[in-house]
Amino acid sequence: LAALGLIGAVGVRAARASDHQDNPLVELNPAMDMSDFYAFPGAAADRIVLAMDTRPLLTPAATPGASFDPNIPYQFKIDNTGDANQDKVIQVTFKGTGASQTFEVRGPMAPPVAGGMMNTVATSAPVLTGTINTVTGSATGMQVYAGAREDPFFLDLEQFLRILPDRKPSTGALSQIPDSPTASSFRVAGSAVDALKGSNVLSIVIELPTAQLTAGGTAKLGLWGTTSR
Repeated sequence: LAALGLIGAVGVRAARASDHQDNPLVELNPAMDMSDFYAFPGAAADRIVLAMDTRPLLTPAATPGASFDPNIPYQFKIDNTGDANQDKVIQVTFKGTGASQTFEVRGPMAPPVAGGMMNTVATSAPVLTGTINTVTGSATGMQVYAGAREDPFFLDLEQFLRILPDRKPSTGALSQIPDSPTASSFRVAGSAVDALKGSNVLSIVIELPTAQLTAGGTAKLGLWGTTSR
């Protein structure tokens, strides 16, 4: 499963992609559901932030016990030569479950398997380790946060399901949304409804020097994230 963005690393601009609950596989395993991918300028002109959101639609009550899947590699992939193939990868893996879950970060590095098509976790030692829900690392090197955050994606879900009715679930509360707007669902002119307000995600946020991604390539980066088994 992947979300993709393209960004110019010189004069970094924001790039983002979103894909909530896109197939039955991730609905059965929410920790595998990568809902959003972002890239934007870091705390200094020579730094970049990569962010991947997973496990969307977490309720506040369920959030404290939520953790990442320790059987899944969460990967940030980087193309810095313009050929749409990954030249570097950052791999994030997790150990244990619950609030004491720990993570390991490897990379940026060349893909462990030549060609980069296989999602094999590198055997090299991690460059950074930490515990979820805690910022780890250096403000001048790599900094990582992995843990709960409010979902930043903005969506009027009722109207979305009317525009794309094939995405409406066949069971559950969302299946009860009528195909046509009712009087109570009309919006006041100029207003907006965010159906995801108050729901949370698990985020992996990495800030690092941009030069670590562009080294050996160009200033224009193709960036995407994947989860896989």
